[in-house]
Amino acid sequence: MSRKQLPEINAGSMADIAFLLLIFFLVTTTMQVDAGIARKIPKKQETPPIDINERNILEVNINKNNALFVDGNVVKLSELKQIAINFIENGAGTDINKNICDWCEGLKDKTSSDHPSKAIISIKSHRLTNYETYITTLDILNSAYTHLRNKLAIKLYKRNYESLLEDLKSSNNNNLEVQEKITLIREKYPLLLSDAEIN
Repeated sequence: MSRKQLPEINAGSMADIAFLLLIFFLVTTTMQVDAGIARKIPKKQETPPIDINERNILEVNINKNNALFVDGNVVKLSELKQIAINFIENGAGTDINKNICDWCEGLKDKTSSDHPSKAIISIKSHRLTNYETYITTLDILNSAYTHLRNKLAIKLYKRNYESLLEDLKSSNNNNLEVQEKITLIREKYPLLLSDAEIN
């Protein structure tokens, strides 16, 4: 009886096929990329250091345990927005052109900021700070500016700042009248946030 020999499969080209499949999937696979935070980073300027009065800086620190400190005092995240609003809108002095803040409804406290154009909020975080705490803090501070801008827009134009932004967006940035209103509100309440890392 003769035995039939089983035909062998040529495995020499299997490695080539596996390699081609690997390359195919590497090339055609898309990676999901995080969107990140929409922040404009200013270009480095060669200007001499500006002498800033200490009362015009609201220092917000986040330590490695995610505890929030404002000017050295422990505060809750829920209190931060009102603290920022009171600081920005204090209006105890004048701007660089010696104009008073006649739209400010703050307490005019001489130990707090002079003018919204001088009120700088400095955020310092430890490198071990949780991102969620840092982003939440930024959101709260941005919402304080939005609150003040909305209030001023309603006072001046009988509509809030956010609706002006929507109108400008819907007009593809072509509505000059709305653009001028937005620019005026931003000049009165400029977004002055500074962030740094502490060790």
